Amino acid sequence: MGNNLKPAIDADLSQKIANTIRWLSADGVQAANSGHPGLPMGCADIAAVLLTRVFNIDPEDDKWANRDRFILSAGHGSMLLYSMCHLIGYLELDDLKNFRQLGSKTPGHPEFGYTKGVDFTGGPLGAGFAASVGMALSERMISEMYNTPSYELTDHFTYVLMGDGCNQEGISQEAASLAGHLKLGRLIAIYDSNKIQIDGCTDICFTEDVAKRYEADEWHVQTIDGHNHEAIANAIAAAQDVTDKPSLIIAKTTIGKGSPNKQGTSGTHGAPLGADEILAGKKAMGWSEESFHVPAEVYKFFKTRQADWKADRAEWDAMLDDFTKKHANLAKEYLRVKAGELPKQWKNSTLEFPAGESIATRASGGKILDAFAEILPELVGGSADLVESNKTLITKGEFTQYEFIEPQMYLARNIHYGVREHAMGQITNGMAAYGGFIPFCATFLVFSDYLRPAIRLAALQKLQALYIFTHDSIFVGEDGPTHQPIEHIASLRCMPNVDVFRPADANEAAYAYQYAFARQDGPTVMALSRQNLPTLDREEFAPARDTLKGGYILEKDPEGIAEICLIASGSEVTLALEVAGVLREAGRTVRVVSMPSLDVFKKQSDGYKKKVLPKRFKNRCVIEAGVIDGWEGILGEKGIFIGMDSFGESGPAGKVAEHFGFTVDSVLDKLAEADF
Repeated sequence: MGNNLKPAIDADLSQKIANTIRWLSADGVQAANSGHPGLPMGCADIAAVLLTRVFNIDPEDDKWANRDRFILSAGHGSMLLYSMCHLIGYLELDDLKNFRQLGSKTPGHPEFGYTKGVDFTGGPLGAGFAASVGMALSERMISEMYNTPSYELTDHFTYVLMGDGCNQEGISQEAASLAGHLKLGRLIAIYDSNKIQIDGCTDICFTEDVAKRYEADEWHVQTIDGHNHEAIANAIAAAQDVTDKPSLIIAKTTIGKGSPNKQGTSGTHGAPLGADEILAGKKAMGWSEESFHVPAEVYKFFKTRQADWKADRAEWDAMLDDFTKKHANLAKEYLRVKAGELPKQWKNSTLEFPAGESIATRASGGKILDAFAEILPELVGGSADLVESNKTLITKGEFTQYEFIEPQMYLARNIHYGVREHAMGQITNGMAAYGGFIPFCATFLVFSDYLRPAIRLAALQKLQALYIFTHDSIFVGEDGPTHQPIEHIASLRCMPNVDVFRPADANEAAYAYQYAFARQDGPTVMALSRQNLPTLDREEFAPARDTLKGGYILEKDPEGIAEICLIASGSEVTLALEVAGVLREAGRTVRVVSMPSLDVFKKQSDGYKKKVLPKRFKNRCVIEAGVIDGWEGILGEKGIFIGMDSFGESGPAGKVAEHFGFTVDSVLDKLAEADF
């Protein structure tokens, strides 16, 4: 392949660029009186080499499809990235001066979708590193899907800067293991090895041989002086030349380099240096005492570099135009998925299941996923060693030369994640942030605890990621309380910008998936049953498309004067219908409301919500095999909740249901006790 580094520049200018980044970062933290100057000052030399010799980007379009990706996994060092973005042209100098201020473009940690030049939200340590694996995998998959022998539309690199904390977090091991297995040769990680963390030297808790760890994970590993520009450039060039392994460059650096009295200590990690210390450091380097100083020759260099970047982009655009003429259909598909647009008539792939069929929503969900995959080649994903249980195998559609992605064989739509839930979630997020895919991942609902950090970051970044969780309740049965989710649905519902669906039957599941594929401003969670559920007769009940409203009147009292309103989600909807039948036989008027998504229902107009649940309906009963949290507003003043306030039990599902009161007789008893 050969490396694509640009020619070396004058050594003095290169150092001046590094020092510009170093002192812009220190000044930004000092102006805010808050932040982390140590990493930016220690990594300024690395940043200078990346900007002058490595990056292939567009200074006018930070979303260009074939740009090199750069993820700051050690997101606390955000002033490094912001200083780089200023020199690129993404940020103004005033943005740096407003670091960490309310409403500024330079928040304390980088935020994707908010600040130009940020490719992923780096905050929780290790998350950005795992996301970079998703981006590197995306690059390989997109290249296999749309490149031709004459047109390499996608051939960029993914770079990630990580710190000691990233390597201490367990997620990095999971992600590194998978990246090495998949031989992601265009992933280059730079490890800022300064041996300092908040509590002191890393030796107090971290003495492993990181190089050997990554070598064992099948990575190409180099160790260099992180302040030697030529060594940095040579290491990156060598990493680019290795096509069958991801690369780790262990850069030995001094945290806070340039601070006369604090460099090399934890004192530079998370606090401003102080005006006197900054002034002393600038004097020692012969640097201007002016805050936020950028030498004229540095601006002049980047004006030329910006022109070079624009020329490279123009050359790529010309190639894309020619590609479009020669491969019209392939180009049309490429442009569509990269723009995040859905094909015409895609909703026609929404399956309809016959009434009376008994099928678990995990099984119907698998069929639905596969049907949409036939028309959505951007739909890709995998399971945490549970594909047979989660039913998430894609078998239809384009780009399925291989059933599963394998090392250096990326023309597939299914990913074997292995038992790596932590990394799986962030890799999924990395693919969503990369663009061109609607990624999903799957495991049991009870193990959503492993993915909560990823779901939260997906919500924060407004990523279109799909999290599929099966085995959604105590009706898992014999596996017992370790595998029976209780609080999980509620905990996911309470997370901002996450839409959770727990469908009652196969047709609700079909529309829940349709909702997820249309939604582009955040993640969607599916909670699907292990046990079979009857498919409701939509000639008798409300149409399943009402699932798109989150909650709807499934079975309406003829006069709209129900004495009792039963509200349920998932498998408990069937129970509510059975209870309603008994009550009606006793002469009572009943309304049954299916609530597949409390989150989506709450987004509806007040008029619609009042139509489904009028205030005059005081006798409300919510039935859900989970905790009450989140339902309080639905219950009203007098309502009762039939759910769980303990962990589950091991036993056959029917016996577990009886034990915890999820039977017709038990529900009727509780309604009577409430004097409904």
